[in-house]
Amino acid sequence: MKFKIVYPKWKKLEGQTTFHLPPHGPVVFAATLPDYVDISFVDENVEEIDFDESVDVVGISMMLTIQVKRGFEIAAEYKKRGIPTISGGIATMLHSEECQQHVDSVFLGEAEGRMEGVLADLKNNSLKKVYNYMNELPPIEIVGTARRDILNRDLYNHKGVQMVDLVHASRGCRFNCYPCAVAYLGGRQFRPRPIDKTLAELESIDNNRLFIVDNSLAQDKQWELDLFREMIPLKKKWCCHPIEDDPQVLDLAAQAGAWYVYQAVFDTSDYIKERIQRYHDHGIGVEGTILLGLDNHTEDFIKELIDFLMEINLDLAEFTVLTPFPHTQAYEELHSQNRIISYDWDDYSADKVVYQPKHMSPERLQELLQYAWDTFHEKESQQMKMFKLLYKVMQKERADDTFKPRKRNLVKRTFGKTVLN
Repeated sequence: MKFKIVYPKWKKLEGQTTFHLPPHGPVVFAATLPDYVDISFVDENVEEIDFDESVDVVGISMMLTIQVKRGFEIAAEYKKRGIPTISGGIATMLHSEECQQHVDSVFLGEAEGRMEGVLADLKNNSLKKVYNYMNELPPIEIVGTARRDILNRDLYNHKGVQMVDLVHASRGCRFNCYPCAVAYLGGRQFRPRPIDKTLAELESIDNNRLFIVDNSLAQDKQWELDLFREMIPLKKKWCCHPIEDDPQVLDLAAQAGAWYVYQAVFDTSDYIKERIQRYHDHGIGVEGTILLGLDNHTEDFIKELIDFLMEINLDLAEFTVLTPFPHTQAYEELHSQNRIISYDWDDYSADKVVYQPKHMSPERLQELLQYAWDTFHEKESQQMKMFKLLYKVMQKERADDTFKPRKRNLVKRTFGKTVLN
């Protein structure tokens, strides 16, 4: 059986970097397919889809809401060719009813231990419209190493530099944040993978730079201590979402190769300022994630927040506006108050205002978002800030002899001379 996995293209945030990272969902899903399945994969962000390739079934893997409408277009193309389509992934779970109108089958939940049954139904021409395992989580112990062999690695280099690979050490999240759907998607129970399995996967990745994509590593202090201690010999360099604000944890994280963290900056308190400083004291960079447009955000508050960001020495910052994704507290509240002004999923890119803010017009919040990007990068461009962060990791790699120089295989002509790029 030939199973083709397609990852639909999506438009990045206005201020985001132009390069693409290898997607995580498709390679994790590929590991759940039986050995007899011949897997092909196309990431439409970096290559075109060959709709005429001979395949038995197409899996449309959608992570983001802004991939959904493109996913429907892809399904329609395969429907013309009589090829069955199955959609899965985070965005499929958030938009399951709408997905059912466009694909032959919708898979909801985690796929480990489930796909044999789905493929048997496909062979018997009895594919179900919905496979719903949202409330039947598989044992975390059976989560295997992702199938990164399906990726075309050359497509994820940026100017000769290998970007990070994505990996996860846990599922679920005990927090239930207002704008986040993770509690709905993966449950409120924190489910760490066995540390030996996580280590085996980390070691198997032929890339020194990783992004540990767990929603937050700050969920179980003892687990963090155990994980980081075991990671030290691997000499990997990695970024992640928040780490426990504890000196012992931060020290081990630094020893284990913590490069930088994504840390929410939600107010101008001394706690936030000191939290950023504690990361820096341990040699860990910080990319601030700043969400604008909450109901307590006035125009003055947003401007004060931007001024505050300039004082706390963030290495990078990413600005978004509140976006009411389905199955979040934000959606339920704003929808019930008739404050959502767009249900066009292409607008749900986190850089477009799709609801009525409490203290200003949608247009004014949109202007303040641009003001935030422009002000933060007024004295130093985003590209320079990124270069400095990359330079830090190269220094760390040189210190432990894991630095891999940029490939010197591109030749160009400069002032009449041939030089290596």
